Amino acid sequence: MRLLLSCALAAALLLPAAALAEANGTLTVTGAATVTAVPDQATLSLGVTTTGATAAEAMAANNDAASAVIARLIAAKVADRDMQTTGLSLNPNWVMNASGTAQDIQGYIASSSLTVRIADLDMAGPVLDAAIADGANTLNGLSFGLADPRPVEDEARKAAVADALARAQVLALAAGETLGPIVSITEGGGGQQPMPMLYKAAADSAVPLAVGEVGVSAEVTIVWQLKP
Repeated sequence: MRLLLSCALAAALLLPAAALAEANGTLTVTGAATVTAVPDQATLSLGVTTTGATAAEAMAANNDAASAVIARLIAAKVADRDMQTTGLSLNPNWVMNASGTAQDIQGYIASSSLTVRIADLDMAGPVLDAAIADGANTLNGLSFGLADPRPVEDEARKAAVADALARAQVLALAAGETLGPIVSITEGGGGQQPMPMLYKAAADSAVPLAVGEVGVSAEVTIVWQLKP
């Protein structure tokens, strides 16, 4: 009998923390938090669409317009590394014929898109004005973000852990239990999303822009062992 008890005690001592936690019961809680910050950069997506009687004419016109837009952006102090061509297309312009029985090609449509990163938010409006003035006739979107989101992400992670701990303490107290050591921590979804809470107009711009805030969210799932 004594030998059997000794073996059982030795086996218990060798059990991993997860197994001991399962034996004593666990509490799993998910905490979430969002930390807001004023953005410090913008990303502008714009494009140029041109037409021509032939494919070559449409593309040549598009090349000229896109070159003019890029030149104006450079003049507006946008660095080469902050501009990237992200799309280029050339398609026939199909139009229904007079009888309505078929479609005929009536010229060609060329399109190109450019993504521009703007590090100085006060220049977002003027940069947009400059691009439109020299041929950009398609605006695909404008978004604000953080050049270095890591510090804000870390604050959101800390807040999410604190949220999980507060929830766990309430639940454990309500159940008449006591939290033991943490068995595991798993990070879940997160990311950035615009939060139009604060507004700031771009300086000296014909295009009013609401910069607002961005919210950086974090989520963690923590498993506690309950004390026996």
